[in-house]
Amino acid sequence: MSRFDDWVTDRDVTIEKARKFIEDPSLIGAPFLGKYTVATTSGTTGTPGIFVLDHRHLAVGIVSMVFIFAQWLTAGDFLKILFRGMRVAALHATGGHYVSVAGLTRARLSNRLLARQLKDFSVHTPLPELVAKLNELQPAMILGYASIISLLAGEQEAGRLRIKPVLIVVTAEGLGEGEYGRIARAFRSKVGNVYGSTELAQAAYSCREGWLHVLIDWIVLEPVDADYRPTPPGEQSHTVLASNLANRVQPILRYDLGDSVLQRPDHCPCGNPLPAIRVQGRVADALTFPTERGEQVSIPPLAFEVNHIQGIELCQIVQTTPTSLRVRLRLASGADPDRVWQAVRSEIMRLLTEHKLDHVTLERGEEPPEQSPGGKYREIIPLS
Repeated sequence: MSRFDDWVTDRDVTIEKARKFIEDPSLIGAPFLGKYTVATTSGTTGTPGIFVLDHRHLAVGIVSMVFIFAQWLTAGDFLKILFRGMRVAALHATGGHYVSVAGLTRARLSNRLLARQLKDFSVHTPLPELVAKLNELQPAMILGYASIISLLAGEQEAGRLRIKPVLIVVTAEGLGEGEYGRIARAFRSKVGNVYGSTELAQAAYSCREGWLHVLIDWIVLEPVDADYRPTPPGEQSHTVLASNLANRVQPILRYDLGDSVLQRPDHCPCGNPLPAIRVQGRVADALTFPTERGEQVSIPPLAFEVNHIQGIELCQIVQTTPTSLRVRLRLASGADPDRVWQAVRSEIMRLLTEHKLDHVTLERGEEPPEQSPGGKYREIIPLS
């Protein structure tokens, strides 16, 4: 962001104009300088980003989603969506120039059918109120953050949410192994995962084998090690460099996205020829601890996955000091808090012991997991 004015290709675009534009919430989705869309990141891991997107970027994003839906849905599925009124519920963070809100608002302004069929729901809405609104709408499709969809699956299992979507698209955050299957069973629906970001839009989409296939016509993802040397397929990368070949007003070239990925070394059994990856989590979310011998040990975020423990809807682990963790839990209805806490504590302590970190202490948080300004629930929050 400190070099913003140097790398935009339209010299009418400046950081001062962009900041002034995003200060006005009434301009969300409105054309910036009459021709661009401005999107911001929530800045949960550092400086908030401001990105200017041109018409080509938005057009490629729309076409990419149509292509992805065609991979997931059959002709019968499309007919079901048609018969259910084509109503779409979009669950995202409202009130800011976030890409999902700004992009969809811009699209609605130019498409009357989309304006009628797509309804926005804020992820900051209290869960009972959100459930009531979804029951009233009865959407044929749902788009939203993975953590929010996971919460809604619990409401559907409990019988408070009673909807029958044909497709659920989860975005922005990864889920633990088996969680996608749980969501699919709860709603008796197809579940697709889209991997992307404000800078890239849709970069990859899931297949039935659980891999993400990269849309290499418009996106280049380069897995690299900590020194930015290429990581061979089959090996876990330190991070990934991303290039957006669609957006020409603010070129994203070999941008350090901060995600650790594994690229499949062979062809995916699903038959899709596009490169397949799995995202292991953000490098910035790794937890680093000092050992008793003065060394440093880092543990990747997915190693702390405990959402498979029965009774947990959400878990958030906050590093409060170099050697202490605070665990915030959101429990399913009827779950025994003490039993769940003992199971969580046992699993995390086992992980710490395996890394010779027995001196790290765990604290049971009484407060629930907190949302970021952008509406996401970060599962791991390292020490600032």
